[in-house]
Amino acid sequence: MSRPEPPVRPAVRVTLAQLAVTDDRPANREAAQDAFATAAQARADVLVLPEYASSFDPRGVGERHAEPLDGPFVRMLRAQAARTGVAVLAGTTLPGPGDGRAVNAVVGVDGAGELVGVYRKVHLYDAFGHRESDRLVPGPPDAPPLVLEVGGLRFAVMTCYDLRFPEQARRLVDAGAQVLVVPAAWADGELKALHWRALAVARAIENTCAVVAVGQAGRGVVGRSLVVAPDGVVGLELDERPAVRTVDVDGAALAAVRSRNPSLANRRYTVVPTPPSGVLPGPG
Repeated sequence: MSRPEPPVRPAVRVTLAQLAVTDDRPANREAAQDAFATAAQARADVLVLPEYASSFDPRGVGERHAEPLDGPFVRMLRAQAARTGVAVLAGTTLPGPGDGRAVNAVVGVDGAGELVGVYRKVHLYDAFGHRESDRLVPGPPDAPPLVLEVGGLRFAVMTCYDLRFPEQARRLVDAGAQVLVVPAAWADGELKALHWRALAVARAIENTCAVVAVGQAGRGVVGRSLVVAPDGVVGLELDERPAVRTVDVDGAALAAVRSRNPSLANRRYTVVPTPPSGVLPGPG
């Protein structure tokens, strides 16, 4: 017998923390703790921190920024989640395989302080003059998605440059995602803020899901976090300055959009991860 679906609450409250992160790790932890306090005061269910929330350098993040899952940053996240009852999705950097590179990751912690899972970024930012793969190891594309269920809604994670790959978002929807969470440190540059917004809106519309895209503020990044409804309407949009804001994600409204626009049911293609080599199979 299949397990019945949990009831969907009228809304799940989400706090977006658009932080200015530096390589000062204690200061970053303090900023994250302040965001937890704000989220708790707003009676939020979920806090979303940006990519690289534990430590960041706009010139590049690598091995020197890494710390393990039992290190100070994730321990703080777990303690604050347990203390406040607020679940959290947060970007961090984990140690790599020992070749001088690290792992860009997002951790999910539930409201009891338990580590639910880790997403290791699949698409490294080797574009627009950047070479993330020089310092980081990509995550396996066939790894199980990180999905955090809160209040009957399923939040699934992708990171920054992943936003440019619609098949990854569709794979998360296939895993049951109703809300796509995108922690980012979206690099600034010509048309980059435009791309960030347009891609977040597109991922929401094509997947009839909400998108919570949380960027870093500060030097070299665009900020401009936003929340997009499943019909493409932008309900919250920040500028480039640090800010913490809270919104409600309405599960009933999401279900209504999917009922009116059953594009997920009408599609004719499936999404499968590429082989570990990253080489697509040839014809015949």
